[in-house]
Amino acid sequence: MDNNIFCVIMAGGIGSRFWPYSRTGRPKQFLDILGTGQTLLQQTIRRYSKICPIENILIVSNAEYGPLILDQVPDIKPSQVLLEPLRRNTAPCIAYANQRIAMINPNATIIVAPSDHLIADEKEFDRVILEGIKFAQSREVLLTLGIMPNKPETGYGYIQVNGRDTIDGNKALRKVKTFTEKPNLELAKVFVESGDFFWNSGMFIWSIGAITKAFEKYLPEIQGLFNDGASVYCTPEEPNFIRQVYDACDKISIDYGIMEKADNVFVLCADFGWSDIGTWGSLYDHLPHDEAQNGVGSGKAITFQANRNVIHAPKDKLTVVQGLDDYIIVDTDDVLLICRKEDEQQIRMMVDEVKLRGGEKFI
Repeated sequence: MDNNIFCVIMAGGIGSRFWPYSRTGRPKQFLDILGTGQTLLQQTIRRYSKICPIENILIVSNAEYGPLILDQVPDIKPSQVLLEPLRRNTAPCIAYANQRIAMINPNATIIVAPSDHLIADEKEFDRVILEGIKFAQSREVLLTLGIMPNKPETGYGYIQVNGRDTIDGNKALRKVKTFTEKPNLELAKVFVESGDFFWNSGMFIWSIGAITKAFEKYLPEIQGLFNDGASVYCTPEEPNFIRQVYDACDKISIDYGIMEKADNVFVLCADFGWSDIGTWGSLYDHLPHDEAQNGVGSGKAITFQANRNVIHAPKDKLTVVQGLDDYIIVDTDDVLLICRKEDEQQIRMMVDEVKLRGGEKFI
């Protein structure tokens, strides 16, 4: 196993589109959503510990989740958990991890990955990641993983490749032309039919040198803020310094801040059964289905003239559904959600309204 390979796992999201099962105090990355016996974070750690040494894995998350991470991943040392005092999106998160890794190994190649993805074909996943590492080690590039779309999904961002050109004869390696935010259904259909667009997985591979140069060029203010702490990293003064940095830091994504602007961005196109399990609709594809194609995530369900619904309830609870087609039905101890699948992107808005009317206890 290559000691120059590091992995940064981003685990600070609150999973609001997966409400009400995912809550602020225990978001979806800390839940066993599919009943596998492992949370999504635990699955992610297991997956990448086959690629790089466990001591080379850093988890970046919100400060309130520190104890939860150490409880779920006992093989990780507290020094490997980087705690953010505020949510500032992915660019500051990555900049923080870069500083730590640069201190340890200035020759590092870094994988950056969210903590809440599902990978169905792990053998193919391993092959693709190792191919991406080899490419990132051979030249100064920013590499992202694009997923072959199998339907016009409106919940994902898209990456457009540059025509039909390939890199070194490898059809899976392409130059990135544009990044596009989540499209409406009609535009998503055009993307998929064109063959030039891939789902943006949010996974990246690059050398510490390449990503540092990119920060210096495109986000120099953020790079400068984190550079100022060179003498305090891995000391008792680090938390206070990081709090000051995050107070001053812009809230910006790595996609918007760097990837959409840099001219050395490439995509490795892959198909390994990927899903970010970002919504109930994306979970539906991975659930066991009954005769009427209802997907039951937890609990027991009896349905009558009800088809293609997502049903999730406590394990000891029976849910009876009649006359509903293509709905999301989620029952927890204190919240019942009934929402059309086609409207699931509105769940974030619903959460904001619930917070306003019902207070934090339901969030």
